[in-house]
Amino acid sequence: MVNILTILKNNKMKLIKSIAVCIFILLVQSNLFGQAEVLKINVSGKVLEANGDPIVDSNVYSQVDEVSTTSDSDGNFVIEATVGSTLVISAQGFEDAYTNASNDLNNITMMAADQVNVPFRTLDKDNLPAGVSSVDMSELITKNYITYSLSELEGFVGGYNGNSLWGYSNALVLVDGVPREAGSVLPVEIDQVTFLKGVAAVTLYGSRAANGVIMITTKRGVNDDISIRSRLNTGIFVPRRYPEYLGSAEYMTLFNEARTNDGESPLYSEEDIYYHASGENPYRYPDVDYYSDEYLRNAYGRQDGTVEIFGGDDRTQYYTNIGFFSAGSLLDVGRAQESNRTSRFNVRGNVDMKINDYVSARVNAAAQYYYGKGINSDYWGGAASIRPNRFAPLIPTSFVDPTDAVSQDFINNSENIIDGQYFLGGTQLDPTNPIASAYAGGTSVFNNRQFQFNTEIKADLGNVLEGLSYTTIFGIDYSASYSLSFNHQYATFEPIWNTYSGTAQISQLNKYNEDSRTGEQSSSGRSFRQTMAISGVLNYVNKIGTSHNLSAALVVGGFSQTNSGQYHRTANANIGLLMGYDFRNKYFAEFNGAIIHSAKLPEGNRDAFSPTMTIGWRLSEEDFLSDVSFLNNLRVYASAGILHTDIDIDGYYLYDEKFDQTGGFWFTWKDGLQNQSTDAERYANPNMEFPRRREFSAGLDATFLENKVLFNGNWFLSDQTGLLVQNNVLFPSYYRQFGYPESNFLPFVNYNENRRTGFDFRLNYLETLGALDINVGLTGTYYTTKALKRAEIVEDDYQIRQGTPLDGIWGLESQGFYADQADINNSPEPAFGEVKPGDIKYVDQNQDGIINVQDEILLGKGGWFGAPLTMGLNVTLKWKDFTFFALGVLRTGSVAMKSNDYFWVNGEDKYSAVVRDRWTPETSATATFPRLTVGNGANNFRNSDFWLYSTDRFDLSRVQFTYDIPQSVFASGFVKGMQVYVNGANLLTISKNREILELNIGSAPQTRFFNMGVTALF
Repeated sequence: MVNILTILKNNKMKLIKSIAVCIFILLVQSNLFGQAEVLKINVSGKVLEANGDPIVDSNVYSQVDEVSTTSDSDGNFVIEATVGSTLVISAQGFEDAYTNASNDLNNITMMAADQVNVPFRTLDKDNLPAGVSSVDMSELITKNYITYSLSELEGFVGGYNGNSLWGYSNALVLVDGVPREAGSVLPVEIDQVTFLKGVAAVTLYGSRAANGVIMITTKRGVNDDISIRSRLNTGIFVPRRYPEYLGSAEYMTLFNEARTNDGESPLYSEEDIYYHASGENPYRYPDVDYYSDEYLRNAYGRQDGTVEIFGGDDRTQYYTNIGFFSAGSLLDVGRAQESNRTSRFNVRGNVDMKINDYVSARVNAAAQYYYGKGINSDYWGGAASIRPNRFAPLIPTSFVDPTDAVSQDFINNSENIIDGQYFLGGTQLDPTNPIASAYAGGTSVFNNRQFQFNTEIKADLGNVLEGLSYTTIFGIDYSASYSLSFNHQYATFEPIWNTYSGTAQISQLNKYNEDSRTGEQSSSGRSFRQTMAISGVLNYVNKIGTSHNLSAALVVGGFSQTNSGQYHRTANANIGLLMGYDFRNKYFAEFNGAIIHSAKLPEGNRDAFSPTMTIGWRLSEEDFLSDVSFLNNLRVYASAGILHTDIDIDGYYLYDEKFDQTGGFWFTWKDGLQNQSTDAERYANPNMEFPRRREFSAGLDATFLENKVLFNGNWFLSDQTGLLVQNNVLFPSYYRQFGYPESNFLPFVNYNENRRTGFDFRLNYLETLGALDINVGLTGTYYTTKALKRAEIVEDDYQIRQGTPLDGIWGLESQGFYADQADINNSPEPAFGEVKPGDIKYVDQNQDGIINVQDEILLGKGGWFGAPLTMGLNVTLKWKDFTFFALGVLRTGSVAMKSNDYFWVNGEDKYSAVVRDRWTPETSATATFPRLTVGNGANNFRNSDFWLYSTDRFDLSRVQFTYDIPQSVFASGFVKGMQVYVNGANLLTISKNREILELNIGSAPQTRFFNMGVTALF
């Protein structure tokens, strides 16, 4: 240590000089390096789409220099930036791109982000607001060919159950921004379907959107050479199930039993029953099965074809769709064999035009012509009601006694001798029937024509304010329907039979009606609808640096629909405001508001402001989750708002008093003089207000495991408040007078309240195992409803509707059957008429000794807004050029009532197979159907849990196998690609009550559909 100090002391001056030199050198180096770090250059480049098209108004930002610029109409930009610094390039609808500043910068290609159409704008799929889901229809239809625009989409998105959005039915359907029917556009025309479920998502559309919105966006052209895609399909519909009715002999036997049960003598003799059962003469002893192959086909066909033409350049893009379909009918009798057919022809043209660097336009036009031809006969209604023994529809003329001149004249003069050998059968009670009408009743043609047109003009106002634009949309639709008919009258004949020398013959014919064909074509059912929609949107989207994303929109819009037979148009008008902000794609906030106007409210209350707010947080961008390797994205959000609406106000002027003259007359004391009374229908309410939808919802988006697992979920609580009601409980009893004439001074007031709560989710799993691509999707929607507020006075608490489901089914609680007269005598007295052993016995809920409507209780949920729980499972497996797709849908949680004539068999109804399990003294221990009666059965045939059944079901809705023919097959020919596929729909139902769920009564049966098709791209 001493030696070191001595050395330092002796070389003091040298050491000081050395340190000074080092400091100088460091300062020089620091200055030189500092000059290198701040060296700036003018960086020029070009921003392009993947197909080479320039991207206009992309934002180029230097993180180091905190300066930005935008690309011009050719995608070019120039920015002064530090050499080597990071440039961030962003553009609406594209994923951000990154590059380093240099003199030899290459073209920058940006990849399109998944875009979803939302009100008056598009958003990245990862940044959707609360309560929004979408389906890429153009992608879906390549593996799942469907013929209706919303078919089974509940299997792909949460919140939609096929009937409602978050439990609200009758959603507003918009096709390219104009209110239209979902069936007015075919799936092959559609690019995307967006479901707007929450109030924050629909506010900008105003009052008419209060039940949710389904946005359908049609396809558009592309900047590419012309392409033609053609599609041909042919398929068959096969009935799933027909009703089962008793044959003549069994019906007649049981009808006699019903009469005996009621103390009446049998109507049919044993001999008649025997001959009807023998089948030896079905014309004299008919046993008509309207569901047999004598009148129905085993299947019927459907064919369709579509041609799509699309392409364009950098200034104009176009898309054209021309389609046609035709379908037959199951009916195979009379003129229905060739007449019953439906057809539709449609054509669509969508054009996008770049007028100049600042103005662009879109024009959409579509036309549809629907043509349905059929016989003038309600065949399915007759098949479900006409008893099999009533008459033979066709009877050979050879049975008519040749010596009966009157009958022979009837035959010779008839215009409707079928195939030259059958006349039309009937009776005095059945002078017409479906089969006779199929031959002689004439035909009708239903025509529907629709024309749709909308145009959009967009102006880039970036010269005024960067990111500012203006868009105006105008649409007008016309729809007209009418029927043209040849209504023919025809005669039917009732044969009077006898047996002559052991041979059956007709000794006499009784004629009902006359044959008449005027040749005049009548027109009926004329209706029309006109829709006009217009909106103007001032839009602002800008990115300040890399951290601040701003968006705003001012919307003025509305629409009106004029319908035939309605004095007032259906109208919607509102002014909307949107303001959004997100910080570094991490923190989000968005405000939506609308000023609603409605003429259904009294003056002074016709305008209301509807505010909504959404906030979001992308947790996956936070440092505390940066080390979670399996998490790719995690975003939570919450939304709350109030939407005023008039869609629950059923009519105009309900706020005003109304008086009318009664339909009858009152006699005065003076002979011959009559006076008409003036009756009150309602009193005025000048304080009537908008009903409101108040809502809070929260959601979560997440992706895991290198984006292999995707999840979206939402929870919602939604209240309807201020619903209009005319309720006598809220006012003195003398405000309403019952009897004739009825007077009502009750005003409509805002009182009732409803609640819907629930959740929805969507889960997808994507995996690749060698050459096998796997995509499995699971969706779910669950909701409950509750009557939050009601004005009611009931004697028993169990009948209070407040607090119960809106779709509640109410009825009596059954206790089996009355065993005998002693059981009846010892039971509460039924108030619905006389009962006998074998009738249904009910629980006396209030113990008052009487069974009446005061004993009805809540039996279950009717699922009026769709099943309380709906889940969908879709599976896509792709191996090389083969694709397998399957879709299953589960619906559970609701019940229904077996209340049609197939189950409530009384009087002279047609007997279905269910009566075989009727109560008799011998079957009292096993019977599942009450005793038969020819009366009205008022005690038995009313709502009760006896007739209740669960509608829980799982449906294998769709299966499709697709093969993509390799391109090498076509070499360098004009065919660019081809698909062939086979698919089926409504293939399987798994349910405890499958036989009931598959049954249609009084209408055409449910069907399975089997199809094969081919798609070619040229």
